[in-house]
Amino acid sequence: MIPNEALPALGQGRTERVMVAIRRLIASHALAPGDKLPSIRMLAREKTVSPSTVVEAYDRLAAEGLIRPRPGSGFYVAASIVPARGADAHAPADRAVDPFWVSRQSLDAGREMLRPGCGWLPPDWMPLAAIRRAMRAAAKTDDATLVEYGSTRGSLALRRLLARHFASEGIEAGAEHVLLTSSGTQAIDLICRHLLRPGDTVLVDDPCYFNFRALLQAHAVRIVGVPYAPLGPDMSAFEEALATHRPRLYLTNSALHNPTGASLSPRNAHRILAAATAHDLTIIEDEIFADFEPERSVRLAALDALNRVIRIGSFSKTLSASIRCGYIAARPDLTEALVDLQLATGFGGPSPLAAELVFRTLSDGSYYRHLGSLRGRLTRRRREVVAELAKLDVHPWTLPRGGFYLWCRLPGAPDASEVARRALRDGIVLAPGNVFSVNEAARDFMRFNVAQMNVDVTRLLQRTLG
Repeated sequence: MIPNEALPALGQGRTERVMVAIRRLIASHALAPGDKLPSIRMLAREKTVSPSTVVEAYDRLAAEGLIRPRPGSGFYVAASIVPARGADAHAPADRAVDPFWVSRQSLDAGREMLRPGCGWLPPDWMPLAAIRRAMRAAAKTDDATLVEYGSTRGSLALRRLLARHFASEGIEAGAEHVLLTSSGTQAIDLICRHLLRPGDTVLVDDPCYFNFRALLQAHAVRIVGVPYAPLGPDMSAFEEALATHRPRLYLTNSALHNPTGASLSPRNAHRILAAATAHDLTIIEDEIFADFEPERSVRLAALDALNRVIRIGSFSKTLSASIRCGYIAARPDLTEALVDLQLATGFGGPSPLAAELVFRTLSDGSYYRHLGSLRGRLTRRRREVVAELAKLDVHPWTLPRGGFYLWCRLPGAPDASEVARRALRDGIVLAPGNVFSVNEAARDFMRFNVAQMNVDVTRLLQRTLG
């Protein structure tokens, strides 16, 4: 029997109260492994709850692995119970400060941690109302969307919507140019699998998004970094790298470059495409930050008409990082080859349910109002953070036209990796410069996410820099 005092009285529903009571009895060893639990009817009668409440409680505890049903006999405490843990183990703080260190610390940080080094917006900056409307609508969609695999190219409705968006930029692309993927990272991975072989050379900006480095290392290719300037890559170094190293691929952000926040100039865009044509170079243009721009800057994909430029993107920065869905826009012959590769490595693209949620949210009129509001909010926050950091003698390398990153030089030329280690002990996750730099030329730089900055970060950062 379960004593009445084992049942919490307040703050939980009936089912949860029954579950908590049983968990406590198991934790205190009042119920030992192998012991039989009271029958459903007996426990319901003793605790004045309905039998269905006890059934639900027992079913959920069985799903957790705490108890086991025995057909025709009842429910028993599981013979072996894995102890509950309060949180996932974090990546060891003393491991090398590399791209994986930053990713692990950002993703595994508890909610109490401050994360100005992470690459996403806080939940209250996202279009939560539109997402919830999309979820309610998606719950009523056809059964196949909820339980079956999707088509090989992904949702036709979403691909058509993206093609219309591209047309507004002057890119003539139909749904056949678009392949949906499980994420922006998977989009790059598929292209690398298709175009690269171990030992090939890939050109990246220096600095560049740290996960570009991590992903390319996994493909066992040689990575060459080209210094990045406020209007794009250093073109003399870029053209020299093409002639010297003959890379197969160039991976970049044209708009609101990560981590610097810079945007490509038209002059440099034309020079990049001319050099790419001369050296048979394929370009991956990552558009993940494009919607943060107040006015659209030049795009390589638009100038090139998706000839040797492949556009990739996702919705993790402006919509939701939890609803995993990305895309590739390229020549139809290339997307056709990538369809087979995606089938071989993942049996299809994104979850049909994820694609449905993205489509419904993007089709919601409030989404574009959200983007306008978000751009304004980021502009205000960026100004505030620049002023706050200036008090610490921390200044941005360039002032971005939009987005949420500031690429800043730290005063006194400290080792930013060591600053990040010290900050982690104070509960702050930072993104030090050299994790973005192939040539390790950003020792005293730090990337800050302005939406994740607050007075506590500034105060602790002052102490860490002191």
